[in-house]
Amino acid sequence: MTVRVVIADDHPVVRAGLRALLATEAELEVVADAGTPEDAVVMATEHSADVVLMDLQFGGTSTGVDATRAIRSLPRPPAVLVLTNYDTDADILAAVEAGARGYLLKDAPPEELLAAVRAAAAGESALAPTIAGRLLERIRAPRPTLTARELDVLSWAAEGLSNAAIAAELFVTEATVKTHLGHVYEKLGVSSRSAAVAAARAQGLVR
Repeated sequence: MTVRVVIADDHPVVRAGLRALLATEAELEVVADAGTPEDAVVMATEHSADVVLMDLQFGGTSTGVDATRAIRSLPRPPAVLVLTNYDTDADILAAVEAGARGYLLKDAPPEELLAAVRAAAAGESALAPTIAGRLLERIRAPRPTLTARELDVLSWAAEGLSNAAIAAELFVTEATVKTHLGHVYEKLGVSSRSAAVAAARAQGLVR
């Protein structure tokens, strides 16, 4: 059986490399590639994909997690296999919660990627061993759960933005940002912005 694959990555060289790799396997057929998350959803639908190889970051406001969630909500959704450079716990959990069947890093050996594509097409989990280990560790030792908006605020804080600048980025009031930060401090057991950022980085919540 031929496995129909869509490649979603904003780097043309990466797409070309993946296309060339997958072309070495007779049963894997790249039916389309996409440079944006939005195009990935369209291509997955139009080409009746079995597997979508999905990057996480595309340089715009939409992400691979957004596209994964949209693809998995289709009437006959293909499997989504994340292939990315990002390996924080927050990235991994967001992708898995959005419905990703597997999660690999771009430095994975070619044979591991090919096996993961086949596994995803067969409805099996395709997590890199290190990623699977991280998820198990997370399950066994639950960490503070931040809301999506709290993670947004914390991520911008980690970039060094002021409350006013964060408010502008998220189109909310400065008071709202302060409220979110207060919730973050409480959940992380800290009392300052710098301590919150340090704790979040140590726990893999932000980069």
